[in-house]
Amino acid sequence: MPQFSQVCHILRSTLSLGHMQLTEDTPLLGSLPELDSMAVANLIVALEQHFGFEVQDDEISARHFATVGSLASFVASKTA
Repeated sequence: MPQFSQVCHILRSTLSLGHMQLTEDTPLLGSLPELDSMAVANLIVALEQHFGFEVQDDEISARHFATVGSLASFVASKTA
């Protein structure tokens, strides 16, 4: 999934994670203290701007933010 590395980069920069190792199985929501509700909103905006898609309010689900892999899959579905 070519977007995976870009999603990781956006996560690191938006959440100020530095060079934290991220894999598809890295848990996000509920596991990263940096990922609060405001950070989720900022992350969505960053993803929209980078990849050129729009996320509707009813598309936002905790399951998309469960892991880095689920977030990358969501991005892939939006860019397909």
